[in-house]
Amino acid sequence: MAERIAFQGELGSYSHQACVESRPGSDVLPCRSFEDVIRAVREGRADLAMLPVENTTYGRVADIHRLLPESGLRIVGEAFVRVHISLMALPGVQIEDLRKVRAHLVLIPQARAFLDQYGIRGEAAADSAGAAAELAASGARDQGVLASDLAAEIHGLHLLARHIEDHAHNTTRFLLMAPEPNFAKRGDHGMMTTFVFQVRNIPAALYKAMGGFATNGVNMTKLESYMVGGSFTATQFYADIEGHPEDPAVARALEELDYFTDMLDILGVYPRDPRRD
Repeated sequence: MAERIAFQGELGSYSHQACVESRPGSDVLPCRSFEDVIRAVREGRADLAMLPVENTTYGRVADIHRLLPESGLRIVGEAFVRVHISLMALPGVQIEDLRKVRAHLVLIPQARAFLDQYGIRGEAAADSAGAAAELAASGARDQGVLASDLAAEIHGLHLLARHIEDHAHNTTRFLLMAPEPNFAKRGDHGMMTTFVFQVRNIPAALYKAMGGFATNGVNMTKLESYMVGGSFTATQFYADIEGHPEDPAVARALEELDYFTDMLDILGVYPRDPRRD
């Protein structure tokens, strides 16, 4: 049987696109929330979870760093999805027929130049792929939707214009998560390691903890702090590094980090996506 991947959103969403691109041939399970995605995997209704963690335009996905350590799941892969925005409508409708387009709130400003060119008003929707499904069911011929090409294909809509985003860099990074970790070295583009840690209550603890990565030449691609336990003191940190824990340099850096921390939890070891370059 094909593996099943749970994701948040509707069929045709960018999370669905991440599933299709990273694991072709897999079944998918749309879920209402990130918590529902995690629950589906933990309960065995899905084999993997596809969760967005950051976007080049909007930064970190809200609450995701809180959910990851608490999820009980482990990262086994990453996927970078280029957020292409396309304009779609019912078959036979032309751009000149449109009075408004619906899309998730964050997509409308990213296609502002195109919409202004044609004098089309944008209207926020809860979900772009969901808006595509609603349009297909409504039969409205004066409305369009901004969404992925996949959404148009799934919901039987006609593409009026493709890739109309104002900027060419908008990309979302997703993490593929499973109930069990996979520490095997795999892939052709190196490995990544993700972990969370809490520093000890000593002066310059974070500075000292990070020193081992610098002195051992380990590239840290992300370091973010966040509050836990209702405290305004940011004592918990999330980090991505290039390399595998068994690499000598990484092993030395993690050993030094452990000395300055009260908690260190490796969330996953996984192949480096070539689209990082």
